[in-house]
Amino acid sequence: MNAVEVKNLKKYFGKVKALDGISFEVEKGEVFGFLGPNGAGKTTTIRLMMDFLRPTKGEIKLLGKDAKEDSVELKKHIGYLSPEDRLYKGWTGEEHVDFIRAIRGNSAKAQALVKELDLDLKKRVWQLSTGNKQKLSLVLAMMSDPDLLIMDEPTLGLDPILSEKIYQTLDKLGHEGKTIFMSSHYLSEVEKVCDKVAIIKEGKLVATEHIAELKRKKMYSVRATFAGDFEPDSFKIEGVEIKDEHHDFVELVVKGDINQVITILHQYKLKDLEIQRATLEDIFLEFYK
Repeated sequence: MNAVEVKNLKKYFGKVKALDGISFEVEKGEVFGFLGPNGAGKTTTIRLMMDFLRPTKGEIKLLGKDAKEDSVELKKHIGYLSPEDRLYKGWTGEEHVDFIRAIRGNSAKAQALVKELDLDLKKRVWQLSTGNKQKLSLVLAMMSDPDLLIMDEPTLGLDPILSEKIYQTLDKLGHEGKTIFMSSHYLSEVEKVCDKVAIIKEGKLVATEHIAELKRKKMYSVRATFAGDFEPDSFKIEGVEIKDEHHDFVELVVKGDINQVITILHQYKLKDLEIQRATLEDIFLEFYK
């Protein structure tokens, strides 16, 4: 069963095509990353999913219900984390938690989350750091044990230590079978917790890939320094891109089998050779070319 179904979604603001016909699915229990640079359409997509905006065209179903027609009912089963500070400055964290309890009923998870994130609920929002405000927002989004958690840039502006804490919390929820949809422009972030990722660029979906499948894609960075003459054209073969060359070195990007490059290098006398497996960041950048 799919927890999220988006079909031919379009959103135009006048002549600006913020989203231009994107479609994707998120399976129940999946941790799904929505990746793209700023301005790609990530936040617009999430606002449409939450029914804060209405689409120009297309269909969104969440947990089997129409995102627009069943918006009020769906809010009972969705946790939402905004990239903006939507907290009441004069309230304490405890008052925020009590407010959500009054709306959604008692939650046994609230205190466990507060303890896990090491959050002081006695302080008022204006006394909290950016990181602690984000912790409080996370508690409020997750405390009602939602079936679907929608998060827009969950670690935006946070230090690495707190970001890692949030990754651990999300990973734990994923293992509990919760469906998580999170946008980010950090590949390293989605790599830590996501099962699958969709890449959006300029309002269009570029690709959807399983993280495990991406890790199986072979791509290498090669830098060879030569002790004598070499012929750069010998590296102009399928699957190999020459990134840089000089009289005594060449830098290559190799997609697929590295052995064909090793065979060519064996013809020359080398001073130095560096071969590195490409990161997921490098692999994803290939989609943007």
